[in-house]
Amino acid sequence: MTPLRVLIADDEEIARKRLTRLLKAIPDIELRGECADGIAVLKRVAEGDIDVMLLDIQMPGLTGLEAMALLPEDGPYTIFCTAYAEHAVAAFDVGAIDYLLKPIEGERLEKALQRARSREARERFHAELREQREQGQNALPRLAIPTQQGIVLVDPRDVSHALLEGELVTIYVGGQKYFTDFSLQTLSDKLARFPFERVHRKALLNLEHVVQLEPCPTGGYLAHTRTGATVEISRQSARALRKRLGLRRSTDDDP
Repeated sequence: MTPLRVLIADDEEIARKRLTRLLKAIPDIELRGECADGIAVLKRVAEGDIDVMLLDIQMPGLTGLEAMALLPEDGPYTIFCTAYAEHAVAAFDVGAIDYLLKPIEGERLEKALQRARSREARERFHAELREQREQGQNALPRLAIPTQQGIVLVDPRDVSHALLEGELVTIYVGGQKYFTDFSLQTLSDKLARFPFERVHRKALLNLEHVVQLEPCPTGGYLAHTRTGATVEISRQSARALRKRLGLRRSTDDDP
């Protein structure tokens, strides 16, 4: 197999060392250099012999996104390596073939590099992105969810609810569920323009997915969603929800 020629671009030396160590454990990889800023990336790529860049986003001079936008169309494939999940949509929009969240694990890096090797995998990936764009020319922004398997991009309208279960938040999207390090407050902020309601200290609910509100003895509700899931609504949150829905009780003004 022809070795894959890789360039590391990150302004943090510790991050470059970690990537170097991980690359050495992956067969058929040739490390072709390191860069600490966006300008150096452009100069090094212009010299040729680079197949793939492992590119950080937050770098001095030019960001990774800005540097990639200045690369020629026949430039190397780009895998973004960053600590910031919120840039995922922009990264895919400028043509990245993958997006890895720090701290990067060897298995996940190898999977990304396999995509760079495989024309079929790249074409399938790009076809999926094109389909998403064609289906949503005027669509609302996608929600980028960092998971252990990588970044998952979903339509926020498809999210029915999110629950804090143990130390992780579980986001429910149709028949799928994704575990993420997002806090419920962070998720609520990201979804502020959509009809989500914080209905419990451990629950966030998309009101458009609710088909029934079942009263509970505690004064709250048990919300039933289209998919058959149930979400507890606390007594205090039930008051705010009734106000939002235009359904008030005489006791709602009581302390």
